[in-house]
Amino acid sequence: MVKKFEADLSGAVWRRSAKSEEAAVEVALLDNGVAVRDSRRPEGDVLFFTPAEWDAFVGGAKDGEFDL
Repeated sequence: MVKKFEADLSGAVWRRSAKSEEAAVEVALLDNGVAVRDSRRPEGDVLFFTPAEWDAFVGGAKDGEFDL
């Protein structure tokens, strides 16, 4: 089940890796979590993660859970 999350992103500061030259995933730290969007479509859909969800994702990436 997908939860609908409403947030005011007008003041969000979007960041992407300095190593990214073109298309990238951008993240914005919010008071209640993290927002993620596609830099090629900044007006498109935004994914929201709670702090616990974001920590689990970052931990999994560091541990190699998503390595191909």
